[in-house]
Amino acid sequence: MPCAIPLDPATAATVVLSDLLQFAEGGIVSRTLLNTPAVRVVLFAFAVGQELTEHTNSRRALVQILSGHCDFLFGGRWQRLEAGTLLQLPPHHPHALRAVDGPCALLLTLCTETDAPSTIPATTATAAESNA
Repeated sequence: MPCAIPLDPATAATVVLSDLLQFAEGGIVSRTLLNTPAVRVVLFAFAVGQELTEHTNSRRALVQILSGHCDFLFGGRWQRLEAGTLLQLPPHHPHALRAVDGPCALLLTLCTETDAPSTIPATTATAAESNA
């Protein structure tokens, strides 16, 4: 049974991202999949030639390139990001995007920062990872 979009934050559910992607000739299509006070997840589809000019965001951003590739400005220079790449941007980090050679799809996750330090060290495997 297909899940309603946007996702209900109180209900466990799955979505097939490729089924939700919609490209518009000469445009950018964005679709918010989940929106809570702590996390916002948005699916983007960029037609060739589309771009987002340089901007910042007050939240931490994780950008996962799903298909195609794009030129992404971060760290003061343009870099080519291919499908399968994950980019992490701290809050207030200037960035921009261009879909130059073809369409590009990405998943953007915006996370609200907390003052609490992580209680799980980055090098510690979870029980699920240990049993894999």
